[in-house]
Amino acid sequence: MSVALAWFRDDLRLDDNPALLEALRSGMGVIPLFAWQAEELGVESPSGAARWWLHHALADLDAALRERGSRMFFMRGRAQDCILRAIEASGARDVFWNRRHGPGAAELDAPLERLLRDAGIGVHISSAGLLREPWEVLHDGQSYRVFTAYFKAASKLPARRPAGLAPAQLHLPEGRPPDDGPLDALGLMPRFGWTKGIGQAWEPTAAGLEVLMQGLPRMLEDYGRWRDYPARAYTSRLSPYLRFGQVSPAQVLERVRELPDGPGKDCFIRQLSWREFARHVLFHTPALLQQPLDPKFAHFPWREDDAALKAWQQGLTGFPIVDAGMRQLWNTGWMHNRARMIAGSFLVKDLLLHWRKGAEWFMGTLVDADAASNFLGWQWLGGCGPDAAPFFRIFNPVLQSMKFDPDGYYIRRFVPELADLPTQWIHAPWTAPERVLANAGISLGRDYPRPIVDHAFARDRALTARWQMRSKVSDGSDA
Repeated sequence: MSVALAWFRDDLRLDDNPALLEALRSGMGVIPLFAWQAEELGVESPSGAARWWLHHALADLDAALRERGSRMFFMRGRAQDCILRAIEASGARDVFWNRRHGPGAAELDAPLERLLRDAGIGVHISSAGLLREPWEVLHDGQSYRVFTAYFKAASKLPARRPAGLAPAQLHLPEGRPPDDGPLDALGLMPRFGWTKGIGQAWEPTAAGLEVLMQGLPRMLEDYGRWRDYPARAYTSRLSPYLRFGQVSPAQVLERVRELPDGPGKDCFIRQLSWREFARHVLFHTPALLQQPLDPKFAHFPWREDDAALKAWQQGLTGFPIVDAGMRQLWNTGWMHNRARMIAGSFLVKDLLLHWRKGAEWFMGTLVDADAASNFLGWQWLGGCGPDAAPFFRIFNPVLQSMKFDPDGYYIRRFVPELADLPTQWIHAPWTAPERVLANAGISLGRDYPRPIVDHAFARDRALTARWQMRSKVSDGSDA
């Protein structure tokens, strides 16, 4: 029997896996393969919390394959070297994989494809991770830089539909690639014990995914109303499963379209399209990962302040809503989207620290860390990306807290030292009378920090910095 390799990457599922299904339909014996080398894709490589998720997702996928009579073969090293070693050892004459769209993947895939074809190996590349490919949604041959225009154009085009279900039984051919050891040998799990809270917050398996998928109807009933409130359970929490392809956007969209029409459903589909837009932008503008897409921001006078950066990372800024978000991130590997916006705005505009510092921290601490969405989001916050929020729109963290966590439930959960503070004062503890603080068992500067910056001062400083940037550009300093 002829042998084929099914190369798994960010598509860790059996159902709606076009590459795997095409390989199985070919009649060849199929060998599932996963190759790993840390940082091979540069900033796009999973790190930190995302590696924790990847480890468990691979373990779950391997278990599903074994239940069907197959298994995953784990290899260590550069992907190209692993594929060539697997071909030599197994006698495979065809390789099937699903396309990825980032610049790192493009630099890896294109040379490998040429090398294999030149060697007479069949290469079969499928679309699996998006509803529409980045080159399918264009305006007069040009890519989109504004989400609303992209969404309108994309909505008029057919979306990819799920490719089908995997067979209940699989089998392995006699030819096998070299086995570089069990999954643990890949060294994906972080060495430090900080992932304990992540394990308590998530079930990164097909079973955990199905619980969330089954919960979509209830969640979407009031999604449009409550999705911005971090204390409420009105987000899908599907992002890490989408990040590693345990579920495809086509599968999610199909499930959502089966539900009754309503504003929550429409709003959710729009959010799913934002993920697509991020990949569209990255595909057409790889510089998204390296530099501000608005060239004026090359002149922005960012500050260097390691102490402030550390306070932000540790959730010790003295602004409870910011600290709650940052501690949720550290303890669970995830942060509510509204909290991401508030915490991100605080870093970039209140502290005037470079958006890349935030992007890099998120890439290491988010289980759903995805380069396209992450860097697009940070450039949006920094006012320098496509369709970005204007830099002069500066979130007031206290007002944001009062609006989106009015009862202080989110703060009390993740900043427990403030749990006994009356709601009237919990959004800005430094304004509380001493007797109120004492009754709550709080001494500012000891039990909880005072604000590391005055917001009114920070706002003026940010606007001044913006003016300085514009002055440099207008006087020709960028020539």
